Amino acid sequence: MISIRQSMVMLITLLFFVVSMSGQGGFPYPGIDDTRLNHFIISNANIHISFEKKIENGSIIVKNGRIVAVGQDLEKPDSALEIDADGMTIYPSFIELYSDYGLRKQEKKANNNGRRSGGQDNFKGAFGWNTAIRPEVDAYRDFQFNAKSASKLRSNGFGAVLSHHQDGISRGTAALVSLGEETSQKALLHQRSAHFMSFNKGSSEMSYPRSLMGCIALIKQTYYDAKWYDETGKKDETNISLQAWNDNLSLPQFFVVRDRLHALRADKIAKSFGQEYIYVGSGDEYMRIEELKATQAKFVLPLNFPKAMDVEDPFEAEIVDYSDMLHWELASTNPARLNRAGIEFALTSSQLEKGDKFLAQLKTAVASGLSPSDALRALTEVPARMLGAYDDLGSLEEGKWANFLMVDGDIFAGGKLRSNWVQGKAYEVSMLAENPSAGTYKLRIAEEEYTLKVEQARGELSAKIPTSDSTSAKVKLSTQLNGVSMSFKPSEDAEIIRLSGYWTAEKMSGKAQLASGEWTVWEAELTEKAEAKKKKRKSIEQDASKMDIPVVYPFMAFGNTNLPVAKSYLIKNATVWTNEESGILEQTDVLVENGKIAKIGKDLKSKSAVIIDGTGKHLTPGIIDEHTHIAVTRGVNEGTQASSAEVSIQDVVNSEDINIYRQLSGGVTTAQVLHGSANPIGGQSALIKLKWGYQPEEMLYAGADPFIKFALGENVKQSWNRSASRYPRTRMGVEQVYENYFTKAREYGELKASGQPYRVDMELEAILQIINSERFITCHSYQQGEINMLMKVAERHGFRVNTFTHILEGYKVADKMAEHGAGGSSFSDWWAYKYEVIDAIPYNGKVMHDQGVVVAFNSDDAEMARRLNQEAGKAVMYGGLSQEEALKFVTLNPAKLLHIDDKVGSVKVGKDADLVLWSANPLSVYAKAEITMIEGVKFFDRAEDLEKREELAEERARLIQLMLDEKSNGGKMRKAMGRKMHHYHCDHEEDEGK
Repeated sequence: MISIRQSMVMLITLLFFVVSMSGQGGFPYPGIDDTRLNHFIISNANIHISFEKKIENGSIIVKNGRIVAVGQDLEKPDSALEIDADGMTIYPSFIELYSDYGLRKQEKKANNNGRRSGGQDNFKGAFGWNTAIRPEVDAYRDFQFNAKSASKLRSNGFGAVLSHHQDGISRGTAALVSLGEETSQKALLHQRSAHFMSFNKGSSEMSYPRSLMGCIALIKQTYYDAKWYDETGKKDETNISLQAWNDNLSLPQFFVVRDRLHALRADKIAKSFGQEYIYVGSGDEYMRIEELKATQAKFVLPLNFPKAMDVEDPFEAEIVDYSDMLHWELASTNPARLNRAGIEFALTSSQLEKGDKFLAQLKTAVASGLSPSDALRALTEVPARMLGAYDDLGSLEEGKWANFLMVDGDIFAGGKLRSNWVQGKAYEVSMLAENPSAGTYKLRIAEEEYTLKVEQARGELSAKIPTSDSTSAKVKLSTQLNGVSMSFKPSEDAEIIRLSGYWTAEKMSGKAQLASGEWTVWEAELTEKAEAKKKKRKSIEQDASKMDIPVVYPFMAFGNTNLPVAKSYLIKNATVWTNEESGILEQTDVLVENGKIAKIGKDLKSKSAVIIDGTGKHLTPGIIDEHTHIAVTRGVNEGTQASSAEVSIQDVVNSEDINIYRQLSGGVTTAQVLHGSANPIGGQSALIKLKWGYQPEEMLYAGADPFIKFALGENVKQSWNRSASRYPRTRMGVEQVYENYFTKAREYGELKASGQPYRVDMELEAILQIINSERFITCHSYQQGEINMLMKVAERHGFRVNTFTHILEGYKVADKMAEHGAGGSSFSDWWAYKYEVIDAIPYNGKVMHDQGVVVAFNSDDAEMARRLNQEAGKAVMYGGLSQEEALKFVTLNPAKLLHIDDKVGSVKVGKDADLVLWSANPLSVYAKAEITMIEGVKFFDRAEDLEKREELAEERARLIQLMLDEKSNGGKMRKAMGRKMHHYHCDHEEDEGK
């Protein structure tokens, strides 16, 4: 039996001359095979057969790269090389699910048809229309083992890797490959193991999609196109991309997401098309853990725990966002929290910052509450089962690949990874130091004899020769592999003797050179072995205290540890602005029960309701903003085409926009989040209630009629951009776009009604809904000529424009709008911010109102939305509108325009309890929203807000002290950084998060 160190020396030396004997190889071998190099028994190890099964003092037999047997008291096969692994721990090698190992990087040069080369270069052919959809790309065709990358992955404990081209929305298929330094043929374990997708179009040079909602729409449309192609389309054409998409549906579907909300967005797609996605996450999943658990999806989690920020400078500390500090504290608990919630996940080494070590991060995750067995499962069995590869990988059972780690200690407590065996081949990670046995030796040099005492501490040898006067002569001793060298003075007056030779466990021998220069022989035999000191093993020190720190919803300042819920409230003695025939009621009570307005009157009583004193205060319906661009993620415009009717703001609602909370503080309860105005036919809108802390789906107004954004004017024709090439370039062209699309949609509707096969077209579906008065238009508009034009186009196609927004020349055509049935959602007093609005007047709202047009004032601005009550007050100033009618401009009238006035917009029994309690007359500049509730849930309370500010200041101070402690303790730091707030307006065309 040879030691583990000796076996490693031999195996590493012979590694490049080993040929597998598992079958006939595809390449000739220039020499005589040594079958012993393919047959081992490793004995006396602690073996983790799987995450839940462990044996002490066990053995594992490996032959031709596979595990033959594992257990205790195994008999050594005659032809096997025996390796003593005494004191070592063996684990199954890890499996990496997110990598581009062995694949060449994407080139930047595009070929003639706009597809970037990378992956397979041959993109000329019958492919799909959009170059961000690349399901036909197969990673295995480009795979070639890379010694440097493989070594790095092996040093982190990985033995197999799922590798794919990380480029595009559909990235094609991934290959499961081994990390052995073999031929590519040997390393390629499975050609097509998974299909990868993302919300990033990558290197595609096509303009579409430019936004997140465009990416989502493109994925959905591809599902429809592929279904049509499979059922009908391939009879008429060949589409390599759609065929590959359909072929890939049988594979595990991995979806790479930027954050926890992206996972929820992707899951909507998955559910819509009967798919199950495995999400490659970002490390912030714990921030929405219940919602993610409800998806029943599996995850691949990075261990990308952020470093503390250097907040020693108090001014720099001020710019650091609270959510970033809190994430620094809690990020390492992400795996443990998901595990506690019952969410299945694998772990990945991807997304680590430069200099971070995966095994160190893994140790941190375990120390933060993840059990070692669950960590091992997440790195072995779970990824193997995700890929359907558990018959070959994921545990150390008979018949599986011999992929295992040899660790000196516990790998989850900082144990040293010594070697990583891949397909039965040993790869050194860090050499195990072995030395001659410690103890007393009889040293003979020629005719002289000495007593040599060898001691070992912390893996280092020291030696001495006792002398007659109770002193000792120090011996300089060093070993390298099986070599040994020593030098010493036999006495204080003697010259130095130098020895060189070889050692075994109990004997050393070689040649010595005396002080005279004469050469002679020497040997040292062990006469008394030192008592072995029990090696201390590092134990896992878990600090579960971080697991007790609550998560706030949303994960930012002013978040709540518990989401607010509906209660019964009795608001007493308030001045109630009903927006109904009863008008303004003095000293009146309003009872809220089950999220609805239950009673209105004087001297109301309730045994269970929370009493709110409204004395001297005013109660109004919640403010409704008909036109806003808050709460949008990664782009408010998909302006790359004349029509983007297929995209939807509902898909990209950002529930964690601080503007939601700020606008609640201004009494806003409902808002229509609109697509921008970059193209004639924009995207579908989202009607939301500002339910702070709730997830995006819970914010959407249930059962509301669907709307879509249209646009006219300068933004659409883009005449200001001389380099623009997109049609239309004139106002005449805008009209032709409408005629063209409405005609196409009508023809599409006729095809659907005919019963003939057809391809579902999301864009034409939305436009057909407009024609059928099932979806309604809010149109960005300024000049009277264009307003008239769109009304006439609508009348020719049998429907009506629902709302003209902005409409600063509405006063010129108010009579025509009233006759057409269109409403106007305008600004109170905006003008002169561009030439197109040169004729704007502050009396616009009053003039339209007097002509019978339903008029609302909207914000179109994150800041102005917090004072829409004051904007309504301006209608009293400009035109003498009554206060009651002015308040309706931001409450009941936008509710009518949005077709939700049966639910909100007035204080009426049976309507939703969307209410605002003001400190003064709501149209006054001095009025403050003291309480804002939605459906009986108090989402803003000014008194509680003041308490939250104090709590936030204390929390920031606590986290800053923790970061300062981290720095003083020598922790790695990063520069203090803030976050850039991104406020969208109608004309913003960028995607800030690609």
